[in-house]
Amino acid sequence: MTWLITGGAGYIGAHVARSMAAAGERVVVLDDLSTGVADRLPAQIPLVRGSVLDRGLLDRTLAEHAVTGVVHLAAKKQVGESVERPLAYYRENLHGLTVLLEAVVAARVRRFLFSSSAAVYGVPDVELITERTPAVPINPYGETKLAGEWLVRATGRAHSLATGCLRYFNVAGAARPELADTGVFNIIPMFFDRISRGEAPRIFGTDYPTPDGTCIRDYIHVADLAEAHLAAARWLAGQEGPRDLTVNIGRGEGVSVRELADLVAEVTGDRTEPVTEARRPGDAARAVAAVGLIAEELDWTASRGVREMVESAWQGWRLHHPAASVG
Repeated sequence: MTWLITGGAGYIGAHVARSMAAAGERVVVLDDLSTGVADRLPAQIPLVRGSVLDRGLLDRTLAEHAVTGVVHLAAKKQVGESVERPLAYYRENLHGLTVLLEAVVAARVRRFLFSSSAAVYGVPDVELITERTPAVPINPYGETKLAGEWLVRATGRAHSLATGCLRYFNVAGAARPELADTGVFNIIPMFFDRISRGEAPRIFGTDYPTPDGTCIRDYIHVADLAEAHLAAARWLAGQEGPRDLTVNIGRGEGVSVRELADLVAEVTGDRTEPVTEARRPGDAARAVAAVGLIAEELDWTASRGVREMVESAWQGWRLHHPAASVG
């Protein structure tokens, strides 16, 4: 098979592209490079620069590379920005997906893997979030991911595609320093950014109903996430006709923000006491994945721990921010 990976020059996408190529899969990347970086990809992986909104480019790419499966990661992904710019998120995430699926159907591509998110669940008050937990997103980003899942499954049923939807929990770490997340939108880079500027890390909310009063989250190493994509792609390759698999991707273990801050301090060598601030709207006390279904269906489980995530992320941060003076 030949897999088209949209958004394959991004932080997650480049890990997926490299993992699949290293495992012997033929891959081609489509990325508009609005946040992606071409240098994340090795020379042997073809890179087509452009948007999933460009139907003509999609048609040419699918034909010229004889694509037989698609891994769709290209999307806008910041929760706060989605609240401020819902039209942009629905255009890029949902209309872009529609255009891509139209091209996929026209090209008779029969396998489609969709990058979804735990944001589809909203803030469920449960010990473990299973795939059967009601999906009630609370922001436009989560809405576009849930609607995207609906569209992917409906297209699969109508046009005999095998489809998969992967609901990521909190992605962190890097397989190599140069592939690290360069944004400051997730909690670990946010800690690093404050530390590097000589400021105390911030913890939002210390009065949650958790053992230490801070939010608990499920973190997944990006290299594990990439390997999960490979497992799902190979599952899809073995399917015929309209069949869907929707699974969580996490470790099934919770880590509190306080515990994470302590680990960051240990790894970086910066012992500045975090400052505590008021809760942020929409933050659940606990969000931990149930991971039994993916283990059962794909024989896949995460193998890397939170320490490895923080250590590898810090190595990447130091590479991209050489002025960082601690650690």
